[in-house]
Amino acid sequence: MRRQYFGRGGGMHVAAKPLVSQSVEPFLQKKCYTFAGVKIMSAMRATNLKFSHKNSFTREELLACGRGELFGPGNALLPQPPMLMFDRIVDISLDGGAYGKGQAVAELGIDPDLWFFKCHFQGDPVMPGCLGVDALWQLVGFYLGWLGSPGRGRALGTGEVKFSGQVTPKNRLVTYRIDLKRVITRKVCMGIADGAVEVDGRAIYAAKDLRVGLFTSTENF
Repeated sequence: MRRQYFGRGGGMHVAAKPLVSQSVEPFLQKKCYTFAGVKIMSAMRATNLKFSHKNSFTREELLACGRGELFGPGNALLPQPPMLMFDRIVDISLDGGAYGKGQAVAELGIDPDLWFFKCHFQGDPVMPGCLGVDALWQLVGFYLGWLGSPGRGRALGTGEVKFSGQVTPKNRLVTYRIDLKRVITRKVCMGIADGAVEVDGRAIYAAKDLRVGLFTSTENF
């Protein structure tokens, strides 16, 4: 059945049957489905985009994203290790989350040999809180690429950030969650989301109004 939903400015978007993506490696071609020929009508010119129909991503697929093989050349990239801050995306949706406007959830398995434990701090290993915030930015940028928005991602800031706990080598699992509040599709596509970080099921970080933009040119950024 065809699904209909409405974008900014009242333009109706019709999602056709998913087609196999031709822009990724063979192992992705078997798994990554797209909505082809979708038009986003906004203040920027109408652009034919592909909406990914996949709702979870493995580490191998995230690494492929970092090589530009998931969303295509010139579009959103994840960092490569060691700056890639999660192992997998376990859920991503168009209408989930606290605001009903989209959500993404990612996980990082904790290994006592992770690089940041060796230098932060000597004799007192703890994951830097800024890496947790960066992971949330990474997830917002990935979400925009998953929507089919063109351009390369740049973090644009955040509102209030609170730290109420820590990640140490004794922990096992970090969970990152973003709840989309708004996606603006103008000259620059921008996502605004609230984010949260949990360790072994306990909330430790919270960030309001995380902002990431996608730029088709970064020469004047």
